[in-house]
Amino acid sequence: MTDDLETGKATFVVNVSDQIVLEKNLLISPCFRPGHHYQILKQENFPSAAKAYNDALEKSDNDLVIFVHQDLILPSTWVLRLQEALRALEKTDPNWGVLGVFGRTSAGEDRGYIYSTGLRLIGSPFKSPTVVQTLDEIVLIIRKSSGLRFDERLPHFHFYGAEICLAALQKGMKSYAIPAFCIHNTQYSLVLPKEFYASYGILKSIWKKYIPVHTTCIQITKFNSHVYRRRINEFALRYLRRKTIGAYRREDSSRFLKEFDNSDANQYSGS
Repeated sequence: MTDDLETGKATFVVNVSDQIVLEKNLLISPCFRPGHHYQILKQENFPSAAKAYNDALEKSDNDLVIFVHQDLILPSTWVLRLQEALRALEKTDPNWGVLGVFGRTSAGEDRGYIYSTGLRLIGSPFKSPTVVQTLDEIVLIIRKSSGLRFDERLPHFHFYGAEICLAALQKGMKSYAIPAFCIHNTQYSLVLPKEFYASYGILKSIWKKYIPVHTTCIQITKFNSHVYRRRINEFALRYLRRKTIGAYRREDSSRFLKEFDNSDANQYSGS
């Protein structure tokens, strides 16, 4: 499978809602420079991530499928880091389920190391794939041959990263955060939409046997205590402080590559 990456036998899948964001972020990644041989599937006008991604799995020409956000930037070393992680897992866990770049363990601990607009550097450097309970959706990597598919009962575009990791767990496969530094040029709000909470409830009903579930945005618990605390905080932000935005996407996204491609943040793996 590491050879597949070298020869371009991998499929990148991106759900596209804004073509300009895609062109200014993901497509400036060095691995997509002219002459690359990767298959890129741009999924548009789907009602949910699960439907978009399952459709892409059917279309994929390759076994290795990499789902990424349109506002993600992959530094020049990213493919190499993925190759290193795949090579390590070939020795320790060839039946791995889902890979990503940031996740949380069953004890609620962060695993991963990325840059995110507004939050800046998140996590801590690490050297080898680390088992997690769930992964953030910015990067999700599976093998088409694994039989893993996204549950289309989950609506909208929330919690599908946690869902596919729990689906892997049920099949006896582990999920891993891998040391592959990337840049998420995101724009997010401190006040979450109603679709987030609707998806929370549906994920909880599907995978209640695994509760508590630690996702990168909230903990799913029996009595929804984390939801209540978050809703109270959102009420204060919306009505008392009149503040909803958490971070704005940077328009000059190409500067991220200049800042990080040769920085210490992007050289931690294998050092």
